Amino acid sequence: MSSTKEKKSEGLRKGRLGIAGIAFFVVAASAPMAGMTGTVPVASVLGNGTAVPGAFVAVGLILLVFSVGFTAMSHKVTNAGAFFAYVGKGLGTNMGVGSAFVSILSYLTVQLAVYGFFGAIANAFFTPIVGDWGWLTWCAIAWAAVTALSLLTVDVGAKFLGILTSLEILSLVVTGVAILAKGGPEGYNFQASFDPSLIFAGGFAGTAGIALSFAFASFIGFESTAIYGEEAKDPKNTVRRATYVAVSVIAGLFTLVSFAMVTGLGASTYIDQTLALSEGLVNPAGVLFSLASDAVGPWMADAMNVFLITSMFAGLLAFQNAASRYFFAMGRGGVLPRALAATNRRGAPQGGVIATSVIAMIVMVLFFVNALDPVLHLFYWTSTIAVLAITLVEIFVSIAVIAYFRKNKGASLWQGTIAPALATLGMALAMYLIIARFNLLAGTVADNVDPTLPESAFALSPFGWFLVALPFIFFVIGLVSGVVNKKENSSLVSDMS
Repeated sequence: MSSTKEKKSEGLRKGRLGIAGIAFFVVAASAPMAGMTGTVPVASVLGNGTAVPGAFVAVGLILLVFSVGFTAMSHKVTNAGAFFAYVGKGLGTNMGVGSAFVSILSYLTVQLAVYGFFGAIANAFFTPIVGDWGWLTWCAIAWAAVTALSLLTVDVGAKFLGILTSLEILSLVVTGVAILAKGGPEGYNFQASFDPSLIFAGGFAGTAGIALSFAFASFIGFESTAIYGEEAKDPKNTVRRATYVAVSVIAGLFTLVSFAMVTGLGASTYIDQTLALSEGLVNPAGVLFSLASDAVGPWMADAMNVFLITSMFAGLLAFQNAASRYFFAMGRGGVLPRALAATNRRGAPQGGVIATSVIAMIVMVLFFVNALDPVLHLFYWTSTIAVLAITLVEIFVSIAVIAYFRKNKGASLWQGTIAPALATLGMALAMYLIIARFNLLAGTVADNVDPTLPESAFALSPFGWFLVALPFIFFVIGLVSGVVNKKENSSLVSDMS
């Protein structure tokens, strides 16, 4: 074989993804089925009750405002590094490198969280069929499949996700519409779900903060549209459109189905029935499955049980692709070893894929050998770190957009200043909520404290505070790396379209 054939390229395959392909990656990352079966019942009981649908609307609006400045920047810079390229353009390369380390932490930890949840759900589903293989075995099977698929051309992964995500969304929409068509025992109570006084009841440190923090967590991955810019058709417009499509679909889907759940159970008895159907939140999926069985048929509940597993798998593939492209961009830019910038003949970021997969397997094995639970520990710890980390980066991006367009043309006052300023405030609120309720989200509450009470905000164990500090520690490490590293090159923050 000639040396030319053996040589690894350092370029992603261009022009492979359209709006739908990118949107599928993003919606898959949000894992709607997992969110509807897990997040909504918990956020309702511990948070603002029947007003959870309104919480999704509020968070969706904040993220749409964030998307205004974010997509204005994507029109100027197309780079697989996405957020850290934007931060680097607006606030300087060193800040960009610092945010890059935080972004990597976010995508690695969120994939680990999904692995933990997938392993537990898959093992519970298949144990009656094949026996108890253990959660790590199912994670290893998914890990092998995800690694193989992410080494193919990016459009193959998009098509695969398109099939899984379409079935998942279709089942949720059909169920939601069927429940609403029946009207429920009390009819439609829009006030109970969308009255601002009920959405924000209990205050940001109390029940409203709990519901909103869960809502923010449900949207993680929406910002990954920009990661695929280098592989998109017409990247300057595709990323912007895909972002608005993805945020709107996620917000609309969560709002529709959660409102249908409130309607199906009746607003006045919603909490009591949610607790009964979920066995005291031990089995939160039981709420939606019961409603689906009643409104559509038992077959829909069975199908949703399968789609819950495929939803998790789709999320694994989406975050694998996102993390590997961050590794690729950082390797190409000289921040990390150059080997991470290697791509294979299909244009997939081979170096990044291998790095992402190796790290994931090492961490999962460590959790397994130390007898740590895949949900209580792996899922809750890493998912909350991921949400906090990406929120920190989004604050940096919003500030960077303002700084960039103060010096450069190409954005209106709304796009370059007002929207990103509002987004900065919105994301700062999100960070406050996540840290305040980190003890509940991550299960790292201080001794003798009930994390569901308003006065328990910020009552974290020492280990919990360490987890909170991780994104900031990674930012400082990246910032110092940016200052001392002499191998960086212009591709780190350049427009690569």
